[in-house]
Amino acid sequence: MTRSTARSDLGTHEVRNQPPARGDCDLWLEDIALRDAVTREGGHRKTVASYGKVMGSAEMREAGQAANRHSPELLLFDPGGRRLDEVRFHPAWHQLMRTSLGAGYAAVAWDGTPGGHVTHAAMVYLAGQVEPGHCCPMTMTYAAVPALAANPDLAAIWQPRLTARAYDPAPRPIGEKTSATLGMAMTEKQGGSDLRSNTTMAEPEGSFYRLTGHKWFCSAPMSDGFLTLAQAPGGLTCFLVPRWLEGERNAIHIQRLKDKLGNRSNASSEIEYHGAIAYRLGDEGRGVRTIIEMVHHTRLDTALAPAGLMRGAISAANHWAKHRSAFQKRLIDQPLMQAVMADLALDCEGALALGLRVARAFDGTTPEDRAFARIGVALAKFLGNKRCPIVTYEAMEVLGGMGYIEETGQPLYYREAPLNGIWEGSGNVICLDILRTLASEPLAADTLRAELEAATGSDRRYDAALKAHAERWPGLPPECEARWFAERTALLLTASVLIRAGMSAVADGFVTTRIAGERGHVTGSLSGPVPRELLDRIG
Repeated sequence: MTRSTARSDLGTHEVRNQPPARGDCDLWLEDIALRDAVTREGGHRKTVASYGKVMGSAEMREAGQAANRHSPELLLFDPGGRRLDEVRFHPAWHQLMRTSLGAGYAAVAWDGTPGGHVTHAAMVYLAGQVEPGHCCPMTMTYAAVPALAANPDLAAIWQPRLTARAYDPAPRPIGEKTSATLGMAMTEKQGGSDLRSNTTMAEPEGSFYRLTGHKWFCSAPMSDGFLTLAQAPGGLTCFLVPRWLEGERNAIHIQRLKDKLGNRSNASSEIEYHGAIAYRLGDEGRGVRTIIEMVHHTRLDTALAPAGLMRGAISAANHWAKHRSAFQKRLIDQPLMQAVMADLALDCEGALALGLRVARAFDGTTPEDRAFARIGVALAKFLGNKRCPIVTYEAMEVLGGMGYIEETGQPLYYREAPLNGIWEGSGNVICLDILRTLASEPLAADTLRAELEAATGSDRRYDAALKAHAERWPGLPPECEARWFAERTALLLTASVLIRAGMSAVADGFVTTRIAGERGHVTGSLSGPVPRELLDRIG
């Protein structure tokens, strides 16, 4: 159906100097940086291109707005007082889930698609530009697949359904479904990230266990099952807890949904286990080691998600700057606005380039690949998420007062911006993990060093900064300097990826402003005019 053109002559005035509605956008074709990075890192271009075209449509963007306007609702009981413990969603949420899972968001990394993790990571980046909340249950589903290998019998039942390119939200046992999603419930009130302090108990009962206790954060409580941690007789153990049993609901009681700053389309909850049936994954006492495989993969998504949020916010700001004039000039043609937009673009391009390079290591099969994936994903997650709130705010400011208005989409990006830096390991946790990895895994340190040194000889400023980095920290830094060390290492690693990619304007701009430090502290405080090529890459 063709929409009628909105009327500009309103009688009292004529609407002028307002950007037109964006309509259908092709998120793949309009993003040079994405096309370059997916090609360079070996992702499946056709899959990413198809998803980018669908997700950029006006229909999907409107679905994203609707899903956030109409938050999920918790239904604890039916009219007769019987427990339901269900979460109900707006139809737009189901449309988003159906589209993204159908495109292979949770499947491409595991179904033989070439460059599967790179392809998946690119899809995370695209989805975040349209509606980031629905990524949560899909990311958990994607990340749960390798963790299930700890129990081949469970894997045989669950893995084919988790990797099916379909969406089935019906409350039915896993055996009656052809597709499924998995959530995660690890942290408790008394411990947070200190998982070994968990008090939930697991009592063996034949082929399964019964769990009693609570979880303070349960991601995606509408999922078909959860990976969780509980104290078994042999110590802290990982379990799969099915949501639905044959003929009854498992004894998982949702206490309430979290009232979050952002991520409003998605449900996060507090739950209690009242003798819930659970199946062990891995040996008793090795729960953290088992579930860390899932956490490792969720971190890849939390490294790419901020790049997607930044891209969405920058793209909206760019559309405004191209179609809005002030003082007889388009905003985008004014040198100060060019400095702001270019500076924002460097953060986004850097996060995307590093994120997809790390994703390629997830696709690799060598010990070196695995070691670099371990250290690289932590560095990418730390830096991207520290930049994201700043970038989304500055992109909001480009629109002036309109940037603060919901219908522009900018407030959604801004509210979402802190999330991925907090979930799956907040800043301090990630920095300490970086130090632990470098101390305990010599191959991780070796592969990181090789990645950094691979870019030497191309830019004397980079070479000097790398030399200064090694002199400042000939070994691991003291804990109090861990954030500085992580930031500087991640910046150098990003610069290395950009230099080797051969994008001179981007690499030179990144090294000038992030490595050599030829700039002020605030966004857009650059020296000299901005290269046109850098602005053209925004779209």
